[in-house]
Parts: sequence; structure tokens; C-alpha cells
Amino acid sequence: MWAVLKMAALKGQDVIVPSAALAQVWRGTATQAQLARALHYSVVASFDAVARSMGELCGKTKTRDICDAQVAIVAARMGEILYTSDPTQMRRLTAALPGK
Repeated sequence: MWAVLKMAALKGQDVIVPSAALAQVWRGTATQAQLARALHYSVVASFDAVARSMGELCGKTKTRDICDAQVAIVAARMGEILYTSDPTQMRRLTAALPGK
């Protein structure tokens, strides 16, 4: 991921981090120095802007994880590449989005 962040920075591209994903992993401890450093080179996507869409996507796909829903929506609307540890879930969610 460091290589991805460096390449994006060199190309002037934004790395978008959905706020729900950040909240899910952030604990504010000293052991998260690398995450804090990575966030310095990232843009945090607002939860509020897609809150209703997240709930609707969860209802449509019969899932409950709003974090995954935000990741899918943000990736579909703003991103070209989605990095995830759960590609099966992301395919399911993005496939349910309009126009995708």
C-alpha cells in the first residue's frame, strides 16, 4: 500500500478513504503511527453525503455492514481502483449499484 500511496502522490491522484472504514480501524494509539502517516496522503470521504444510499444498498443486498456499503459507493462514484480484503463482498455490493 505504501507503493500505491507513493505512486498516487507522484501522479497527483487522490487516495480516497471512506470515513466509516477509517472509524472501523482507528483507535488513536501510538501503534497507529503508520496509519496516521498514510492518512496524511489521503482524502477522507464524508459519511453524511452517502448515508441514505448506504442504508438503501444494505437493504437491496440484504447485508448489514454499512462500512462495506460506504466503501462500495465511494469506490463506484469516485474511484478507479478499489483495494479491499473482501473482494467477494465488494463485487456483490458494487454490482447492485445503479449503472454498475
